[in-house]
Amino acid sequence: MNDRIDGRPYERLDDAVRRIRRITSNRPADLLEDATQVTGKGMTDTLIDGLTLIRRSRAHAKARKLHGKLHLDIDLNVSRERRRL
Repeated sequence: MNDRIDGRPYERLDDAVRRIRRITSNRPADLLEDATQVTGKGMTDTLIDGLTLIRRSRAHAKARKLHGKLHLDIDLNVSRERRRL
């Protein structure tokens, strides 16, 4: 049953809404409380910040592994020039 009673199809949910997951976690009692005090944000935003930091650290580690393996010939002075109006 993909159609409503009036025959029109249901609207598709936005990707962001479909990608949100509700979680339950077991954690040390004071860990989240300390983290929310440090960030000054609520529990959800603090958890999002922490998970984002984990994602960034993985990307940073991947970039560090590339150190010395990429050989780029870039003239920084030329690449930084801007057109003047």
